[in-house]
Amino acid sequence: MTDLFYETPGNPIPEKASGGYFTAHDGVRLRYGLFAAVARPLKGTVILLAGRNECIEKYFETARNLSERGFATAILDWRGQGGSDRLLRDRQRGHVNSFRDYVRDLDQFFEEVVLPDSRGPYYILAHSTGALIALLATPSLINRVQRMVLSAPFLSYKSMPFAISTMRRLTGFLCLLGLGRMYGAWGPRPRRTPPFATNKLTTDIARYSRNTGIYENHPELALGGPTVRWIHAAAEAALAVKDPDFITRIQIPVMFVAAGADEIVSNHDIADYARRLRGGSILTIIGARHELLQEADIFREQLLAAFDAFVPGSDETV
Repeated sequence: MTDLFYETPGNPIPEKASGGYFTAHDGVRLRYGLFAAVARPLKGTVILLAGRNECIEKYFETARNLSERGFATAILDWRGQGGSDRLLRDRQRGHVNSFRDYVRDLDQFFEEVVLPDSRGPYYILAHSTGALIALLATPSLINRVQRMVLSAPFLSYKSMPFAISTMRRLTGFLCLLGLGRMYGAWGPRPRRTPPFATNKLTTDIARYSRNTGIYENHPELALGGPTVRWIHAAAEAALAVKDPDFITRIQIPVMFVAAGADEIVSNHDIADYARRLRGGSILTIIGARHELLQEADIFREQLLAAFDAFVPGSDETV
């Protein structure tokens, strides 16, 4: 599938890879990947939901880990990033009108790709923004997904100087002024990859180099910062999933995995959410940074061990 996926040094395409594109309700073309299990017994399918400014290639290693456990993996590039259609003429701007668009894309992914082509039972493994989308999508996932593992979910930014409700109001005002497509943070992707010592995402230099190498070799997969509208949409979604009535309707068992040294999202909010959720539990991996699935083995293996304990899959064989 080299015409669909991009292989780079240290990041080979997993065995039994397939995939393609499907067209969303509004005409946006979305790229997806399917990676079959290589071990037996077959345990079902994990729907892997990436974070902002991530792509399928970044999760080749995780797909292999799941395949070796007997799970197939289904993953899509969210609209506006990776190998999916961008929403603005400036491809660097991370943009979305509403996180409900992501939810609708996920629902269509289930209907048109996952259910016809992948074996159940179905589980979700999601990171950061992908974890927020998974929570927002729970009303449509209740009869499809058995369990969810949410890694460093974005519920609010760490050390934010004001409440996320204030962020929603401020960005909403800017959107009303017609500034929603402006960069809300950071700006375009740097021409040169920032040095490892400055990164806040992982302590693993090899995985950092591998992941930055994807974007260096294939800059068309990369993004710059989010737009004002994206930040507004993220704030709206975070507030929606925190609504007490919404929380009481979540019937899927959820394991939250927090990174103890996370400098991106608020671990306090993650722990609070896990306590409020009837079927929620939480594991904090001390010393780990935000991107747990891209972390050093000492941290990453704790997440995979927690996944193994929480998502046993099916003992049925083919």
